[in-house]
Amino acid sequence: MQFEKGGLWRNWVGNQSCIARFKGAPTTEEQVSAMLAEADARDLNVRVAGSGHSFTPVVGTGGLLLSLAGMRGVNQVDMDKKQVRVAAGTRIHDLAIELKSRGLSLVNQGDIDSQAVAGAFTTGTHGTGITLGCLATAIAGLRLVQADGSVLVIDGSDQDLLHAAQVSVGTLGVISELTLQVTDAYQLHEHLWRDDFETCMERHDELAATHRHFGFFWCPTSESRHLYCLADTADAPRTTTKETADVCEMKVIDITDAPDMHTPFEKIAYSSDIYPIEYIPNFHELEYAVPLQHGKAAVRAVRELMLTKHTNALFPIEYRFTAGDPAWLSPFHQQDSITLSVSGQPGVDYWDYLRDVDAILRGFNARPHWGKMHFLDTDDVTALYPRAGDFRALRRRLDPKGRFLNDHVRALLG
Repeated sequence: MQFEKGGLWRNWVGNQSCIARFKGAPTTEEQVSAMLAEADARDLNVRVAGSGHSFTPVVGTGGLLLSLAGMRGVNQVDMDKKQVRVAAGTRIHDLAIELKSRGLSLVNQGDIDSQAVAGAFTTGTHGTGITLGCLATAIAGLRLVQADGSVLVIDGSDQDLLHAAQVSVGTLGVISELTLQVTDAYQLHEHLWRDDFETCMERHDELAATHRHFGFFWCPTSESRHLYCLADTADAPRTTTKETADVCEMKVIDITDAPDMHTPFEKIAYSSDIYPIEYIPNFHELEYAVPLQHGKAAVRAVRELMLTKHTNALFPIEYRFTAGDPAWLSPFHQQDSITLSVSGQPGVDYWDYLRDVDAILRGFNARPHWGKMHFLDTDDVTALYPRAGDFRALRRRLDPKGRFLNDHVRALLG
């Protein structure tokens, strides 16, 4: 099998790029196997591009760059187990449509649904909900094509192997298919309102505990919400009478049996019609998972940094909740967490700001979303992830030649 000539690849926001020597676009697992076997024979490293929604250099390679965009769709549905087998290149949005047609739903989603399933689920992507795990917790099995073209089937019978593979950043092989645990279809009721920051902090624990989903954006200026295309909450209800630009856009979402409904600040619809937000690619994002007990202290510290030292940092803070899980490299490994994200504007020198945020969040032993900007090195990964050594040993056993590494992931997981 001959590869196509490579070329320039860029991610969705344009802050990462590479020039691959070759590219491949398999449409079957058999073609993936043949391409990997040939790459191994030709001494090429291999990475998979997915939908390019990562802000970090996880994709870049000078070897063979694969796109699995031609491997899409639900391959099998088990209604008794509530499990679906999904081709790795399937977009979350398309998966949701298929699930809805079968009376099913994803257990939870993030606020973007255009990513490929394999990339989103195995980099630590998440939604919000204090009792709900990240997307990787739905992975009940995988098919991993190895560097020699063989296929490793992970079916959950070896729980350690499953938990290693659930968040693996493309370093254990090329995922051709995932088995996902889903649930019966459900409607969600979304409610938006605004509050000043201190009222938000006062209600933080209550709102997290009494709603399936709670999260908020803190906007340092009235213009901040426009940067993330957030709803206009200027006329939204609020629980205080304080008039201030220093506001939080608050959101709770709960399961309901009520019929569809849509008003400026409330909406009822099928689960996957509620979760996503429409973003434009005008930001470069850093996001860390902070242990739950430190959430309020962490957001206070970052907010103060933005109000005093980095007053030109206008993108909102996004703040969400995620339950702990057993995946070895999950940002939420054995740790209920909040996630705090900040963004830099393309064309602006934002590195000092992001490094200052990183310094604050390091003080709380925070872990990064693998697809968003961070400053971790080998020693940081070892210190923050109790199973890091076990993961590296497994990765070396499955991929002794390091075919699925690039410079970025080698420094973290090699």
